[in-house]
Amino acid sequence: MTITATTQSNSQALSRSAQRVQDALRAQDIACKVIELPDSARTAQAAADALKCRVDQIVKSLIFRTKESQRPILILASGSNRVNEETIAKHLGEKIERADADFTRKVTGYAIGGIPPMGHITAIDTLIDEDLYQYDVLWAAAGTPHAVFSFTPEDLKPLTQGTILGIK
Repeated sequence: MTITATTQSNSQALSRSAQRVQDALRAQDIACKVIELPDSARTAQAAADALKCRVDQIVKSLIFRTKESQRPILILASGSNRVNEETIAKHLGEKIERADADFTRKVTGYAIGGIPPMGHITAIDTLIDEDLYQYDVLWAAAGTPHAVFSFTPEDLKPLTQGTILGIK
């Protein structure tokens, strides 16, 4: 796969959070390389600009929680899509709400803006946006707002054990 962004030198080590993602990918036998960008990729648009790809190819990792049971839910959404919370609630059988930064870090081990689609410190039910399957290459955060990795849509389900769903 071709990386279009300027990456760090091969001799430079990854940050601790990015290395955790690289180790999680390796543990799952997913042959992806985490790279760290010189500029922040905290938003889908910033990531798309840095990587010179479509914003739709950016996988947003969004943490929600169910209102009653307070169960974490990870939604992997195409960069241009907005989550329809009613659709998700109907699928789960329970209303959801956006998780705050503290809850997000507690269940994932990562700060908002750098949440990868896998490698979290707790098991999280994952929903995958069906729109992601129309692209050959996807990009996701890798532990920090500067770290990303690319992969194919076919890697998503085995990588996350998620359920494919129309989320918008």
